[in-house]
Amino acid sequence: MKQPENTATLFQRLRIILVETSRPGNIGSVARAMKTMGFAELVLVTPRFEGMLEHEEAVAFASGAQDILASARIVGSMAEALEGINFAAAVSARLREYSPPVLAPRQFAEQAAAGAELNAALIFGNERFGLPNEIVEKCNALINIPANPDYSSLNLAQAAQVLVYECRMAALAAQGASKAPVAAEAPAIGFQGEAASLAQIDGMYAHLEEALVAIGFLDANNPRKLMPRLKRMFSRAQLETEEVNILRGIARKIMDAKSKS
Repeated sequence: MKQPENTATLFQRLRIILVETSRPGNIGSVARAMKTMGFAELVLVTPRFEGMLEHEEAVAFASGAQDILASARIVGSMAEALEGINFAAAVSARLREYSPPVLAPRQFAEQAAAGAELNAALIFGNERFGLPNEIVEKCNALINIPANPDYSSLNLAQAAQVLVYECRMAALAAQGASKAPVAAEAPAIGFQGEAASLAQIDGMYAHLEEALVAIGFLDANNPRKLMPRLKRMFSRAQLETEEVNILRGIARKIMDAKSKS
């Protein structure tokens, strides 16, 4: 059965995720940045201590955005934070050897705003340590803010403000484009089917890894960098649900054939 078309704008489809945040004031400042740009969904993953959403510093720095703090969710894992997300971007000043495709803030925002079926997330790491590689590798994109190379230090709230500003501009542009008259039918580009969720893609990676081990292509005791390279390759493809199912079907057939040999 065909799913109803998602008509929600990026203002409803964007989730901000903060991972292991240390300072309540930074949480409040991010909430303020979000509200000024029209976004509302905030999720915290294992903040460094309890009660950060109600902390006086968070409330003070939110400066009128207490409703964002009040509706924010605290979860215990990235899997919970990314539930329902099919287009996630890690925000990091540090580039990684096996990262997903690197996008500038504006590129991410335009892509997220244009894809009505994309439930997007921006993921920000701890103020001191940033995001670990295992989180970055799960994402569809890595966002690097093109700051002054001689002094590229942005704090958490500043980085969030840059990103939500670009997302607001892209969302407003997409709304304007949807109201503009269409002179001719343009060829469809980008996502054609339902974008696969990160949970579906993770399951496919596990299934594929199992199949590669079964046929001896991947040495489980000495895996080197095969799976990170495959993840980087597939992240550039922006997999759809049906494509993930096809890849899992291939992995299943590989394992069936191996068991019969």
